[in-house]
Amino acid sequence: MLAAFRDKGLVLAGVATLVGVALLIGLGTWQMQRLAWKQGLLGSIAERVHAKPVSPAVVEERAREGGDIEYTRVSFNGVFDNDREIHLYALSDAGAPGFHVITPMRLAGGDIVLVNRGFVPNDLKDPARRAAGQLTGDVTVTGLVRHPDQQGMFIPSNDVARNIWYWRDVDAMAAAAEGDAARVHRFIVDAEAEPKPPGGWPSGGVTRLTLPNRHLEYAMTWYGLAAALFAVFIAFAAVRLRSPAAR
Repeated sequence: MLAAFRDKGLVLAGVATLVGVALLIGLGTWQMQRLAWKQGLLGSIAERVHAKPVSPAVVEERAREGGDIEYTRVSFNGVFDNDREIHLYALSDAGAPGFHVITPMRLAGGDIVLVNRGFVPNDLKDPARRAAGQLTGDVTVTGLVRHPDQQGMFIPSNDVARNIWYWRDVDAMAAAAEGDAARVHRFIVDAEAEPKPPGGWPSGGVTRLTLPNRHLEYAMTWYGLAAALFAVFIAFAAVRLRSPAAR
């Protein structure tokens, strides 16, 4: 058989096909591994968002120990510093532009947590237009911990002077929100949707808990391409092997 392949000039094509098939199968297997990882992540998120809430101090301790704190449910009491709220550009579920209102909350011990109170449309960016929702006095917040962001290639730089932010730069937000940035916890808490503030704004519960999960589709595509490449080579080789030898 090897002699026949060599006589028909199929050895190089066969080797190239085997390399291509191995590469495509490898990509498919990698996507299956990503699928298992994504399913585990989604399961972990579902478990965390319904867990009993912990304190910010517990979150900090977990972070110092190298634990993953993303989506940890947390609860605490404090006083909002409404005069220092931060406006993070965002889109509503319907795709309308607006802002997430991130307000520093001072806890009883003096620590500060940045609370994403929720979404407001463009025309309510000015706090004076939603004065009823500017909570005063002692307030209880329950929500989910979110990591800081990294600025992506196509994400604009934050405009601190105009208080228009495009990504969660917690260090810069801490400095902008409070003079003593060292007292600010280095995470943001997305407040839950309930209870709603008077007037309904900001509208909480903005955490997106659904993650893209098309890894099985991608894996089947790579495996299908591997099978197609092998089938094309088999058909090509069969035609060449049946053809009469050149004289």
